[in-house]
Amino acid sequence: MHQWYLNIDGQQYGPMDLAQARQMVAQKPQAMCWRQGFPEWLPASKVAEMTSSNTNAPPSQVKPAMADEIDYKIFGEDMQYVEVELDPGESAVAEAGSMMFKDAIVRMDTVFGDGSQGSQAGGFFDKLVGAGKRLITGESLFTTVFTHGGPSGKARVGFAAPYPGTIIPLQLSNYNGRIICQKDSFLAAAKGVQIGIHFQKKILTGLFGGEGFIMQKLDGDGLVFIHAGGTIREYELGPGETLHVDTGCLVALTQTVNYDVQRAGNIKSMIFGGEGLFLAHLTGPGHVWLQSLPFSRLAGRIYAAIPSRGGSKGEGSILGGLGNLLDGD
Repeated sequence: MHQWYLNIDGQQYGPMDLAQARQMVAQKPQAMCWRQGFPEWLPASKVAEMTSSNTNAPPSQVKPAMADEIDYKIFGEDMQYVEVELDPGESAVAEAGSMMFKDAIVRMDTVFGDGSQGSQAGGFFDKLVGAGKRLITGESLFTTVFTHGGPSGKARVGFAAPYPGTIIPLQLSNYNGRIICQKDSFLAAAKGVQIGIHFQKKILTGLFGGEGFIMQKLDGDGLVFIHAGGTIREYELGPGETLHVDTGCLVALTQTVNYDVQRAGNIKSMIFGGEGLFLAHLTGPGHVWLQSLPFSRLAGRIYAAIPSRGGSKGEGSILGGLGNLLDGD
């Protein structure tokens, strides 16, 4: 039996069993909930286990979805992949080159732009604008649409993370239809999600914000998958609450969060502190996602470990290169 945790107005409760959690959610329907197997905190009102005893909501409260509704599972710990399950006619959109596997019945269609309208919808100018947005944000000009082309049954397609880290599934309808994220974090989404450009309003934020002047915005009401390096840490910031973050560790934020960049302490701290010249100041209300291992930091460590004249540095060995000869390398 799962142990449940609830977050109500910033206060965490748990562990508790399902009956206790349902009782608290009935009194506080705005609660966020989490249990083992959940990749993130979710609104309790969106979790079937929490609302199964109260499913008589008026139809007027149900907002029709524009994006395809897809099921998924995430596998792995450090090198993850997500398996998406499609019904007949459903589609998922992914970065070019991110596919790991697919059922034979799943049809692949490479499209110009973000693929949100499919390969046949929209004119040439619309597709050119969509492709231009992706090019500006550092992504490929093309995306791939995976569609279940059969008459019945389920079909699966898997998308792999590009480097060690965590895949974060986000339902955009839970965040007022928009998430702002770093420009290379998008992995896949349900067809109908639009990938656009988010410009930082302040020049200083754009120049020194870690992710540059341009970030991605993901619009729609469907499911998206973004990828971050290392382990994920989430914060729910209250009104006026501020969090200082290393600029490279910011993965995503909701549109209500104010994002600014300020220098990291005094001159001595900036030069000798080793934490960079600037820090991101995130002010609520809103939700933010942080990563423990930005790809730039990982790439820097790899680059620093590359020997200047080939061979190996022989870490931890007095013999160095000679030790490699004795080891057979």
